[in-house]
Amino acid sequence: MKKGILLVNLGSPESPSPKDVKKYLGEFLMDERVIDIPFLARTALVKGIILKTRPKASAAAYQKIWWDEGSPLIVLSERLQKKIQNEVEYPVALAMRYGSMTIKKGLQELVDKGVTEVLLFPLYPQFAMATTETITVLAEELRKEFFPSLKIESVPAFYNKPDYIEVLSNSIKKHLEGKKYDHVLFSYHGVPERHIRKSDITKSHCKIDKSCCSTPSKAHEFCYRHQCMEVTRLVGEKLQFTEGEFSTSFQSRLGFDPWLLPYTDRTIERLGKNGVKNMAIITPAFVSDCLETLEEIAMEGQEIFHEMGGENYTTVPCLNDDDEFVELLSKWINTWAESPVETN
Repeated sequence: MKKGILLVNLGSPESPSPKDVKKYLGEFLMDERVIDIPFLARTALVKGIILKTRPKASAAAYQKIWWDEGSPLIVLSERLQKKIQNEVEYPVALAMRYGSMTIKKGLQELVDKGVTEVLLFPLYPQFAMATTETITVLAEELRKEFFPSLKIESVPAFYNKPDYIEVLSNSIKKHLEGKKYDHVLFSYHGVPERHIRKSDITKSHCKIDKSCCSTPSKAHEFCYRHQCMEVTRLVGEKLQFTEGEFSTSFQSRLGFDPWLLPYTDRTIERLGKNGVKNMAIITPAFVSDCLETLEEIAMEGQEIFHEMGGENYTTVPCLNDDDEFVELLSKWINTWAESPVETN
């Protein structure tokens, strides 16, 4: 069997124009694993309300961070893919869950190269319904319909793998070197609380309180909140942050349902009000810088912090195409190719 790798990231509009942003948001928000309410209600919410107001504002945000080469997330993902391809002997393709760089195109690219066994690699350290799960489910649907003879294996969440924590910690340490900071905030993309409960395979463990994420359970295999908290804890230990010097928050909420707490914008506001003058912020739910990191965190977050009296605000880049990260992913890919059982 000839093996190949499909890296999959979130996606991006074709351009920062309101028209292209509206098209992208429509596909993204109509995903039943992103807004997990009945189809008719989701359609009314997305097409009847959100797409009539949000595209213009989102387009303005994209315009602030758009690069000459295109969408930062796409450009950075392409750089990562090319670097990995230089390190492995197997075909490496890149796809996006939403937008024109579809998973179907990515699978077809590999099949056209003679690939019969694919390692599906969602570029998300933590598992979530709206990220990892929607990728693996769609890939399986496409396999059944268009590539029935293709074998697909998926990379599970790698949030707590020691070598990943090592690479992430090294990157953070490098970018914080020489910078002033009284507090380090780990900001993760938010999800509705109901997503956590839906992903609980025990159907009883997740209470979304201060205890369940630190109490051992099979539920943690698919618990986004636990996995985020673990990254913060493991990196904090690795970098020897002291208690009270670092914390966790969640960003990018949508709608009025309860989302994971505490919220990043309110946490930044609180830290500034409480006298923190120098803060650093890290976004470990993303491996590639994107709208949420470059605009929401780096720009909006800094504005909030300064308004609250803060002085020095440092944003740590995502791993992007960091050489250590490339080396790590390439090692995992080669291990899978040589002995698939060991990578799972």
